[in-house]
Amino acid sequence: MSRNFGKVLLSLAIPALLVAVALVAPANADQAVRLQYRTSAPGATTAQAEPWLQLFNDGTTTIPLNQVKIRYYLTGSETYRFACSWAVVGCSTVTGQFVRQSGADQYLEVGFTSGSLAPGRTTGDLQLRFYRSDWQTFTQGDDYSYGPQTSYSNWDKVAVYVNGTLSWGKPNGSDPDPTVTPTVPPGPGGELFDDFTYTGSNDPRLAQRGWTVRGSSGGPGVPGATWSPGAVSFPGGLLTLDSSTNGTPSGTVQTELSTANRKFHEGTYAARVRFSDAPTSGPDGEHVVQTFFTITPLRFNLDPDYGELDFEYLPNGGWGEPANILYATSWETYQGEPWQAVNTHTEERASFAGWHDLVIQVSGGRMKYYVDGRLFADHGDIYYPETPMWIMFNQWFIDLQGTTGTRTYRQQVDYVFHSKNEVLSPAEVQSRVGSLRSSGTAFKDTVPNV
Repeated sequence: MSRNFGKVLLSLAIPALLVAVALVAPANADQAVRLQYRTSAPGATTAQAEPWLQLFNDGTTTIPLNQVKIRYYLTGSETYRFACSWAVVGCSTVTGQFVRQSGADQYLEVGFTSGSLAPGRTTGDLQLRFYRSDWQTFTQGDDYSYGPQTSYSNWDKVAVYVNGTLSWGKPNGSDPDPTVTPTVPPGPGGELFDDFTYTGSNDPRLAQRGWTVRGSSGGPGVPGATWSPGAVSFPGGLLTLDSSTNGTPSGTVQTELSTANRKFHEGTYAARVRFSDAPTSGPDGEHVVQTFFTITPLRFNLDPDYGELDFEYLPNGGWGEPANILYATSWETYQGEPWQAVNTHTEERASFAGWHDLVIQVSGGRMKYYVDGRLFADHGDIYYPETPMWIMFNQWFIDLQGTTGTRTYRQQVDYVFHSKNEVLSPAEVQSRVGSLRSSGTAFKDTVPNV
């Protein structure tokens, strides 16, 4: 659903400033913040709450926005999803997470990943929304921070913290430590590292170390194709996926390696992956997909707890694309029949043949995808994963061209790495992996099962 939003320009008047000073005494007069609120969904019962906010700097010094936390207080223990519809500062810089308080209450904490607010300036519109994870209507009329007004006005029922200090508003309920940042996961919670030093797909250490080489039928890919453990090998310590087709479903072999346990959520994911444009044998031209991704099972159509974070490389195009393209795709959910996809993606139309260092950071409501140290995509909002996921590599065919002769495509992986609840830069990943290899570590898994 698309929506058009207009920008609202407000002037700062002396009477409004006096009201703001009367409402709350700022912790630092040099950094005096003021918040205004309105809603575009004023009904006491709604399918989606839509608090719109504006933050003002009435002080004399610039405020880094990554030091600002805005707390909108709710009544009840329902599970909600947050989204930013539009923001002057850019939704890619806005984060949101729900934090439980004592009893049945909670608050939505809104933060920023970057930017600053100069003296006398405003963030402009922050057009936010949230809804129940089961898509049911709910009562917002009894929420502490809710107000039915549809025009902006100063609003002290939404609290603003700057660098951990209450700077505006009147908090509600338990709020014992405003310096805690709920949108950032707790400290490191274990590591997974595998150098793929196995003798073959039947090496018993694979299962012992929590890997599954797929042999079961089903999607994705060509209906009737075989997922073959025999086409997965580890020459020279490289996970090697050799997928092939002779142009018929029965003659099509696809490949996949997956973690057996769904225990990976927030933190940093990394792999060094070799994509290929041309087959190792046979004529070129098939629509093949080469991947590194995380995924949650879809229990039913439009399951709100589904999640998937993908790197997908199509060397020969597909899905309407005529040539090679790399996608980073983040999924909220989908349904099979009729097909409905709820996702967001970033793409680059170029050849990515060769080795590439791929990193995905999952933290604070954002997923950042890196390719060779370069920020490739930044996603978040409703697409943020809610539940633990598997880590997977697979290579499969979108469709078949029906030409004569068998063709085989190869994807390889040098290593896989995950650090739970820790955000690492691509350079830090390289350093961590280098240290593990220098110490002679071929495999490590201290990530607890969930």
